[in-house]
Amino acid sequence: MIRSMTGFGRGEAQSQQKKFIVELKSLNHRYMDTSIKMPKLFTYLEEKIRQRIKEAVKRGRVEVYINSESLGETDVKIVPDIALARQYYNALESINSSLNLKNDSTASIIAKFPEVIKVEKEEDNEDEIWSCMENALLIALDKLMEMRSIEGEQLHQDILKRLDIIGSMIKDIEERSPLIVNEYRQRLSDRIKEILDDGFDIDDNRVLMEVVIFADKSSIAEEIVRFYSHIKQFTKAMTEDDSVGRKLDFLIQEMNREVNTIGSKANDLTITNIVVNIKSELEKMREQVQNIE
Repeated sequence: MIRSMTGFGRGEAQSQQKKFIVELKSLNHRYMDTSIKMPKLFTYLEEKIRQRIKEAVKRGRVEVYINSESLGETDVKIVPDIALARQYYNALESINSSLNLKNDSTASIIAKFPEVIKVEKEEDNEDEIWSCMENALLIALDKLMEMRSIEGEQLHQDILKRLDIIGSMIKDIEERSPLIVNEYRQRLSDRIKEILDDGFDIDDNRVLMEVVIFADKSSIAEEIVRFYSHIKQFTKAMTEDDSVGRKLDFLIQEMNREVNTIGSKANDLTITNIVVNIKSELEKMREQVQNIE
């Protein structure tokens, strides 16, 4: 099943301490590319995030947005430095004694001195953090891939319809092709008769030689066979469970190449008109294929 490269997915998960919201947005891109925007606090998990996305997405640009929220108690703690506070106290006592001052050394006063009270962030449980974030990421990925698959199926059906139309037109060219030589022979004979007097005999062997040369130059049998082969390969590729966008794009280029050759060799107005219509359908297919993973 083919998948579109565009989609969106959102996932939420929470533990006792954290809540994560992950949003994924995928866009068309020639290769696989991932852009991650997340709190700096969790950048150490970036490589794991890229790996999870890479396992699901083979082609396209994926933009990742991660937000976090602390739950329950705060994740910081207040730590007094008792040894340092005692030194400050002793220093104040020494000043009071030396200057015969009243002792007004209180905890609130000492706490105002530098480094007496420290605010420390509690260490996160990295396994717990990743487990929670991964759950949110996997939910978002599932929704993203679901949307890409739905859009991919729509692309699949549209391309198949256009491929049927192209196949029908190639069939018309195939049926028209043998008539071109007979029509050329008739036109050549009629032209010779117009130019020559009735008293001159037409050299049938010479006419036949000219017709053979024309038939060889205008033969499009090989191009038609290759075009049918490309259609079969294209149809088969769309059923593969893999990244086939670049392969489909290549096959469209090859079909364009064959139909251009058919138009230049056939030397026939009817076939030329059909070729123009085929190229129009191929261009529409090419635009659709640009969206395929």
